[in-house]
Amino acid sequence: MEYTYLDHELYIMKEEHHYLLHVTFPLYDTGVVNINHTFVDPSLRGQGVASKMMHETMKFLQSKDLKVVATCPYAVVWLKKHKEYQSMIRQDLMDHLGTECVI
Repeated sequence: MEYTYLDHELYIMKEEHHYLLHVTFPLYDTGVVNINHTFVDPSLRGQGVASKMMHETMKFLQSKDLKVVATCPYAVVWLKKHKEYQSMIRQDLMDHLGTECVI
């Protein structure tokens, strides 16, 4: 599968206007993006595809020297489990997003 990388999203299209995988990360603050949406087509769920997409997203953001916060529930849980990306999380900004977003 080949990802398409844009400034604030990463995706793989199934067909026009239909995503197989999609994650969005709009700018939240200077040098910080908010991972606010993830989507995996039902045909791919339960196969670890969402986790692979998050790894790809974090590598992409790291290459752009960006830090992250997350409001997408899946992204919050995923980041809690993947401590290797801890240095990319702006904890000081996460505290303002509510307890459900604490990583």
